[in-house]
Amino acid sequence: MIAYQTTTPGAALVEVELETPVPQGTEVLVKTVACGVCHSDIHMHDGVFNLGNGKQLEVGREGMVLGHEIFGEVVAVGPDAEGVQIGDRRVVYPWIGCGECAACMRGEEQLCTPGRALGIVAHGGFADHVLIPHSRYLFDKGDVSDSLAATYACSGLTAFAALKKVGDLHADDAVVIIGAGGVGMMAIQIAISAMGIDPIVVDIDDAKLQAAQEIGVSRTFNSSDSQTAKALRKVTGGAYAVLDFVGAEASVNYGLGCLRKGGMLVIVGLYGGALNIPIPFIPMNARIIQGSYVGTPQDMAELMELVRAGKIAPIDIHERPLSEAGAALADLKAGKVQGRQVLVTG
Repeated sequence: MIAYQTTTPGAALVEVELETPVPQGTEVLVKTVACGVCHSDIHMHDGVFNLGNGKQLEVGREGMVLGHEIFGEVVAVGPDAEGVQIGDRRVVYPWIGCGECAACMRGEEQLCTPGRALGIVAHGGFADHVLIPHSRYLFDKGDVSDSLAATYACSGLTAFAALKKVGDLHADDAVVIIGAGGVGMMAIQIAISAMGIDPIVVDIDDAKLQAAQEIGVSRTFNSSDSQTAKALRKVTGGAYAVLDFVGAEASVNYGLGCLRKGGMLVIVGLYGGALNIPIPFIPMNARIIQGSYVGTPQDMAELMELVRAGKIAPIDIHERPLSEAGAALADLKAGKVQGRQVLVTG
């Protein structure tokens, strides 16, 4: 099989020929049809996460096959695989745990450390074949396009799981989405079409704010001027929930500046930096600061049910050949992409 592997941090991906896996036990082999390109792929390719204050978390290693937004066709199954047949075309849940630790037993496989996440720990979708440990990680996409289906494995799942953390809303509870990139735009679509939420959208790019308005967002703010947080708070009386799909120092501080007392900030993005908050402000304002990392297999099942029912409007997809995986990473890192890039085979 052909795969595109990492070498040294930040260096170009290299095309290599690897032995095509033969599934054993419950394993399933899928031929990659489409694989989305995510900001997390950039971090893994660069080899570091920015922790702020001059600190970095090193995560890269040589020989990684990135890509966790996978849609593929089943081409071989192990002798113990059930509920799947050769020829089935499925979205792959990639956040696979060990299956035995406390997190996995709670159904939170995405929190298993180190786990077996595809494209992070195990080989992912920047290859023409991917080995899946069990058929329970395969989901029917319904009638949506192959390329769009791939994006639900991370972009859609991450957005959906973060929105679920907001919980029940009252009529005057304002929800703010920071970041109208690939994942943020997915969150906007899900909020509007599946959850009945009219989100306020914040970004530093007027073009992205315009794109959000074109899909039904009624209120937008440009956060390149930090004072707009005060204007947002004045209009809303303070937001009940802010979902930050950027995860930078500036965006997190902007989000905190939007909140009312008792509000929640859900940090989703991984851009990086550090947060410095006077401790007395945390109890005095009774705010919740929570992280949200992708989603559980149950979240994935609920999301795909909504997808199959046609309740989630599609995002903008840009297809390019699998051989352009490296170029797709470079374009995403340079901020040249609106919507979601998807690598396709064939």
